Amino acid sequence: MPSERQYGVTPPLSTQLPSEDQKQAADALLQELHSQGTFESAAETAKRYEVLASIQAIADAFVRQVAQEKEPDNPTLIKDARARVFTYGSFRLGVYGPGSDIDTLVVAPRYVTRVEYFKYFPDLLRKMSPPGAITELAAVEDAFVPIIKFEYSGISIDLIFSRIATLKQLPGEKDWNLKDSNLLRGLDEAELRSVNGTRVTDEIVDLVPEQKTFRDALRAVKLWAQRKAIYANIMGFPGGVAWAMMVARVCQLYPKATSAVIVSKFFGILLQWPWPNPVLLKNIESGPLQARVWNPKIYKGDGFHLMPIITPAYPSMCATFNITRSSMTVIQRELSLASDLCQKIMAGIRPWSALFTRHTFFTQDYKYYISVIASSTDKEAHVKWAGFVESKVRLLVQGLERHQSIVLARPFNKGYERTNMCASPEGVEEVKNGSLAYVVKKEEGEAIKAEATNGNGTQAKTEVKADSTSEAKTEVKPEVKTEDVPLNVKPEDGADAAVKLEDVQPQGTEVYTTTHYIGIELVESKLPLYDLAFSDPGLLCPCPGWISQDGFLNISPSTEAKSLDLSYQVNEFKDLCFAWELYRNELHKTCTVNIQHVRNFTLPDDVFEAGEVKPTKPVKKRNVPATAQAANAANSKKRTASEEQNNPPKRQQTTVAAG
Repeated sequence: MPSERQYGVTPPLSTQLPSEDQKQAADALLQELHSQGTFESAAETAKRYEVLASIQAIADAFVRQVAQEKEPDNPTLIKDARARVFTYGSFRLGVYGPGSDIDTLVVAPRYVTRVEYFKYFPDLLRKMSPPGAITELAAVEDAFVPIIKFEYSGISIDLIFSRIATLKQLPGEKDWNLKDSNLLRGLDEAELRSVNGTRVTDEIVDLVPEQKTFRDALRAVKLWAQRKAIYANIMGFPGGVAWAMMVARVCQLYPKATSAVIVSKFFGILLQWPWPNPVLLKNIESGPLQARVWNPKIYKGDGFHLMPIITPAYPSMCATFNITRSSMTVIQRELSLASDLCQKIMAGIRPWSALFTRHTFFTQDYKYYISVIASSTDKEAHVKWAGFVESKVRLLVQGLERHQSIVLARPFNKGYERTNMCASPEGVEEVKNGSLAYVVKKEEGEAIKAEATNGNGTQAKTEVKADSTSEAKTEVKPEVKTEDVPLNVKPEDGADAAVKLEDVQPQGTEVYTTTHYIGIELVESKLPLYDLAFSDPGLLCPCPGWISQDGFLNISPSTEAKSLDLSYQVNEFKDLCFAWELYRNELHKTCTVNIQHVRNFTLPDDVFEAGEVKPTKPVKKRNVPATAQAANAANSKKRTASEEQNNPPKRQQTTVAAG
């Protein structure tokens, strides 16, 4: 009798069949995943396949166009010119849900180059798709993996490209795939990374014992990671593929287990994992290329990876190379909490819904935040600029981590996009420096209010000024004045005017911003004051009243101050952004980036979900010196004696109770 296949690089920890309780726990988990909305309808899935079919047709037309340009006298080449569209990531793994993007790869014959891909493909997308179907299109040619990002009929698409250097014509068979490592010959680094997205996904699926168990468990872990805001490769957290490989490894260790057991074991195993020992789904393989394969013994840089999770497809790479010290700390905290919680869930004490509660990044976790504001007065330029700045936020985090007074710097896993309408150049500058006074709020695409609100029903612009005690005062001003946005209708009875978007005739400048927030934990100190210093506090500080005379940004008042000078980290980050070639050649006229300090009680309302409680400014107790307290007590006694003399007691009356 043939022995069972061993999955993974070590024998399983258990091959025990599931108990009835474990089966019921798996059913309860699946039911909770459905109630959490992680599955999409059949109609939505069908729409995805329609979009992919359209992209396939566009890709074929693209290759034919290039073939005709390069060899117009070769009708056979033109006739047989075709591309192949592959998916990777969550869609290919089968764990996509409502709102998920589709990671997509266009593969072309060897005569098609990446330059031609970026030159022709965006225009073909617009030309061959239904009118208005393509929106938010941005091509990022110099990304780590060059990419075209867009939305197709509301579905987010990340489209990457690679040629197959060994093939002048791609096979027409539907089952043709990219598993053969010889197809990698002749590819450059960017093409290699692009092709490996699909190859890695296919390997992961092949390396798990039970695919349905794996998918259900992965859905649960993905939902948990998203709710805890620790799901974002670009921000220094594991991305979808990394989480998938971690779940796959646990499936290998418990090949007979249900999804509930896999999830409950997942958190404890990863919490106790002996990092930096890598997570491997199979032994690292050699291949036909001289390509770099992850190996910390050969490559010094690989030895600095904190939580290495290694892709199974040749050439093996680290999917978590950008994990920072802070993000690793945050992940381990969440793993610990989830591990304890899952023990209670499996014991029937807590429901599965308790695992998927929302993060407390804005509501509880931090007192101090750094905000990174990418802004532009041109919408198309902003898409490019905001994407580039986002890709560099992780480097600012690493710079902050190196500061001796910072314990942890944690970026939130997404940015907040806002549109602002400014009637003056001064307003534009305010927005670039963090002001939310001119935010235009859109109501479900139907109406826009004549005066934007701060989310609490009041029209507010926060302006902080210093008084004699250095306390911050809030002056309420209209965010968007009615004269800034003339309307075709007038407010009635003093109510806010809600009008259709087409009735709005904006006058002024639109400023688009994307803001990323970084939570800061400081070294504990007996001194209650920490100050943030920037190179140009007058420009960078959102509230002038926070700036002391020496140019520092006050976090809390005190007679003794410990200085937290971040000017080096801020300037280093800004210089990095401004050194981008596209910025220097094109975007510098309309784009910029600024850094601000934000207290938890001054966070904007739109970062809070319904039902969340925004932190409030702590009420400071007034410290009265002991001598003053004694004097006050003496004065109080004098006043009491004086009052008794001026107001003699009334004559006592006898009250007789009935016996």
